Amino acid sequence: MQNTKPTGVIIARFQTPSLHEGHLELIRQVKQKHNRVLIILGVSPVRGSRKNPLDYYTRERMIKQQFPEIIVLPLSDQKSDAVWSQKMDELLYNNFPHETFLLYGSRDSFMGVYTGRYKTEALPPVKDYNATAMREALSDKVFDTEEFRAGIIYNTYNLFPSVYATVDIALFRNNKQELLLGRKPNENAWRLPGGFSDPTDDNFEMAAARELQEECGPLEIGPLEYVASMRVDDWRYRSEVNKIITTLFSIDLVDGEPAAGDDLAEVKWVTVKDIPGMITREEIVDTHLPLLAKLMKKYSK
Repeated sequence: MQNTKPTGVIIARFQTPSLHEGHLELIRQVKQKHNRVLIILGVSPVRGSRKNPLDYYTRERMIKQQFPEIIVLPLSDQKSDAVWSQKMDELLYNNFPHETFLLYGSRDSFMGVYTGRYKTEALPPVKDYNATAMREALSDKVFDTEEFRAGIIYNTYNLFPSVYATVDIALFRNNKQELLLGRKPNENAWRLPGGFSDPTDDNFEMAAARELQEECGPLEIGPLEYVASMRVDDWRYRSEVNKIITTLFSIDLVDGEPAAGDDLAEVKWVTVKDIPGMITREEIVDTHLPLLAKLMKKYSK
């Protein structure tokens, strides 16, 4: 027989180190109206992001510490609001087929996107508790506890292995007879200009143009030409699961004179035919040897 009194369902993320007063009051209000209460926690497809730093299990335990009687269930985020609404209904019905539900959340949460079959009710906020501001306030705070250090290790091991994207630029002049190389401070060997792509870059071409300007100054240049992409044997990542993959572009100088900037101490033009001798004399950084080999193969005549 179906239960005539609905079960209260709180839909939230709770991405904070503890349940703040806003969370607690929300749970108290729903518990006052319902004998049975569920909490549905949204689960992001991105692990360990700034917006969603805590996984489901960590948040479930946080809730259970203060409300052990409440059932907590995960629900994955979906690209489509309609699909998410369908998954919500399926989760509730498949776990509790003989119950009815009333879904609760704040006015700016799921209320505007849910199109499922159950009724919803928005609860007024008790106070303006900003979860993002709370996370930012803790982002550079170090605690001298074993639990804090264990939490860092737990989070690190639960991140997906990452590929760090970089770009390198072969700037030519004189009909590709001369190539621009740069030298970093405290280094004797030379390298191609380049650096890490930025999340604000629309594509690797934009990243390459930005890095060239940052490291060599404002120049008038021709169109970028893709040469190759490859994993970089960077000494910093040889014992790490995370790796660097770079994209190599070539470009011709139209006008202007390069000047060292950003993290380069010096730039200079070298004659392309002199590069094999520089390699023999170990005057090129080892990580850029494969890049120069690609250039020599592409542009050798």
